[in-house]
Formats: sequence, C-alpha cells, structure tokens
Amino acid sequence: MNGMADANSANGDALFVFVTPVRPIGLTSKRAMDIVVALCGILVLAPFFVFCCLAIACFSPGPVFFRHRRVGFNGKQFDCLKFRTMAVDASERLRLHLESDPAAAAEWIATRKLRKDPRVTLIGALLRKSSLDELPQLFNVLKGDMSIVGPRPVTEEELSRYSDAINAYYACRPGITGLWQVSGRSTTTFQRRVVLDSYYAHHWSLLLDAKIIMATIPAVCFSNTAY
Repeated sequence: MNGMADANSANGDALFVFVTPVRPIGLTSKRAMDIVVALCGILVLAPFFVFCCLAIACFSPGPVFFRHRRVGFNGKQFDCLKFRTMAVDASERLRLHLESDPAAAAEWIATRKLRKDPRVTLIGALLRKSSLDELPQLFNVLKGDMSIVGPRPVTEEELSRYSDAINAYYACRPGITGLWQVSGRSTTTFQRRVVLDSYYAHHWSLLLDAKIIMATIPAVCFSNTAY
C-alpha cells in the first residue's frame, strides 16, 4: 500500500501541504463507484439501521437523526446525516466542560475532538465506537453530497483553518472514510488532518480509494478511539 505509506511518511515531524492547483477528482468513475457501494451498503446493513433507530429511541430521548451543516464539493454546503450520539443539550455541556477543564480546552483546540466528551450519551458512545453512527451518510453519498472516500466533512469554521489547502478540500466530495480516518483518526492533530486531505486530493486514484476502504475495516475494529 505505497500510497498509504507515502501519505504517512509525508506527515511526520515536518508537515507539508500541497499548494499547487488541483482539479476536481474522480468525476464519473468515482461517482459510479460511490453509487454502487452505497446501494449495496444500505441493503446489506439494513438490520443495523433498524437496531440503531430502536436503541436511540429507547435510551436517548430526542431525535434519532442528527443533521449538521457541512461544507462540501466546490464549497457547497449540505446537511451531513448521522445517528444522534449526543445529548440534546450538547452545546451547553461542551461550553461548561471547556470552561472548567483547561486540558480539555487545549485538546479541543488541537484536534476539535475530546477523548472524554461530556456530550456523548452511553448508546452514542457505543455507536461511535462501532462507527454505526455514520451509516446514514450512505444516503448523503447517493444524493451526491458525499463520497465513500474523501476528506472528513468540515464545518465552515473548521474550513477557515485549511489556509492554502482549501482548494484541495473543495476539489473533493467529503468522504465517510478517508486517509485521516485510517491514519490515527481522533489521535491526530487538526493540522495533520489538513495535510492528509491535501495529499489525498493531489494523489487520488481508484486504487488509492480501494486501499483506504480496505484499511478502514481494521481501523474501526482495532482502534481504541471513537471513529
């Protein structure tokens, strides 16, 4: 898996972002693969959709689905779908936690994630650990807002941190999985995530997508962090 190795070696101690222009990636071939994989995934994983809906409804009062505004291909915004994993008062919980815990605030600034997130419900933690919370994004793929493989979908505020790499992000449809997800995920810094997204946009191929898809399964099964 040379593409994967090159990406990781390019993101060691010396971080480097490609700033050369990049064309929109994939077009017809990637889109065709996305539709086939998404349709097969929805059919095969239908029992898990039912399980997740029932589990959330029973153990976490509130909506089953969570929609969050994200930036996609060419800067177009869309509603990214997930099974809801957080309490309905998640924003307030996060604010209070960051105000009272400087270490957590520093972790949030560096990675935009928390290892111990007070917003996540018990059933939500299980869904995240198994990555089942991301199953609804298969419908985002069918709609054309997302791809099976690509950069992690970001908010408008997060995108402002991409700086010179912003055009690389715009060239891709955000992915359910990608280089960041199989390269340390929530243990990596946001800066390294930007580098990985830039690398992917400049080195995309169907073969690289296939390698990332194959690497996703062990990354989910053997990681000790939420996907």
